[in-house]
Amino acid sequence: MAQNPASPNRSVTYAGAGVDVEAGDRAVELMKSAVQATHNQNVVGGVGGFAGLYDVSELLTYRRPYLATSTDGVGTKVAIAQTLDVHDTIGYDLVGMVVDDIVVVGAKPLFMTDYIATGKVVPERIADIVRGIAGGCEQAGTALVGGETAEHPGLLAPDEYDVAGAATGVVEADELLGPDRVRSGDVVIGMASSGLHSNGYSLVRKVINVAGWSLDRQVTELGRTLGEELLEPTRVYAADVLDLAAAFPVNGADGTTGQGVRGFSHVTGGGLAANLARVLPGGLEATVDRSTWELPAIFQLIGQLGHVPLPDLERTLNLGVGMIAVVDPSVADDAVAHLNARGLSSWIMGSVGEIDPAADHSGPDWVQGAKGVDGGAVRLVNAYAG
Repeated sequence: MAQNPASPNRSVTYAGAGVDVEAGDRAVELMKSAVQATHNQNVVGGVGGFAGLYDVSELLTYRRPYLATSTDGVGTKVAIAQTLDVHDTIGYDLVGMVVDDIVVVGAKPLFMTDYIATGKVVPERIADIVRGIAGGCEQAGTALVGGETAEHPGLLAPDEYDVAGAATGVVEADELLGPDRVRSGDVVIGMASSGLHSNGYSLVRKVINVAGWSLDRQVTELGRTLGEELLEPTRVYAADVLDLAAAFPVNGADGTTGQGVRGFSHVTGGGLAANLARVLPGGLEATVDRSTWELPAIFQLIGQLGHVPLPDLERTLNLGVGMIAVVDPSVADDAVAHLNARGLSSWIMGSVGEIDPAADHSGPDWVQGAKGVDGGAVRLVNAYAG
């Protein structure tokens, strides 16, 4: 007769199943001060509640507020962090992936929540991850109002974890940025990325594995180890983007009042051309001149090491451009100067015009529509500088 697994001699507990509730509590204590540092006067209550509360009384001053929301993760970049046992930077990647999608429409990110799933809660490791998230939120001016850490033994290995987050922002309806505002003749401004950011790591990891390179390899072109380069945090653009939009506004629902910022594009999965095409209206095409910037060393290295075709690189990685602004031509030079004065390397990289029906619309250098958006098009011309 089979032995009863629930008999007194074989008592089963939650801890025995692999879940350490006390470790979770210790992790909260370790991260609490970092989370509280992101709170402003609008955050109601402290850390540890069932729900994060945020006072939105300020929305009463809006004429017609739109809420904007976004959710994302970090992708397989977490595998690099886990291999190197360095966890205090991955949170910046999460914040950048989430809040910088919100600011594309001109919305101010108000608050964010996070979710961490792991095979085993190691309090110090969880606290490091959340400290990074809190640091990114501070850079973005966003309150981290809550989160969840879930222990999944048997589903994830003890040292494995994944992270995700969601944020909510607000924008005045008649200040909403996007394709409706973009006009022929507008100028395209590129803002430098800090590196790979958080996209394309499946390709990057494959290239490194095939080449047989270790993460502790010192790479002369990078000036540091390969692992250090791959863990470079995503640049968080939120504060810079909102500041630019405020300094160069375009008012009115039709975008014709004022001469300033028409829209933004966050360069993430899919690369520069596909993401820029999403924020252009049908019938218009942005011509982006590759010769206006030089590919940072890490992108050159991945391309050469893996013999990756240029079209594949361009539709997978950001290639040195993490955010794009589309602006009225009358303010283009001033907008670039404004961004550079804030310490964000920026330059004019192209312009917007009518799509020429007689032009060649085949090949990888021309992209129209992406991710379900049947919008404008982007044409990449010339070779990269250097």
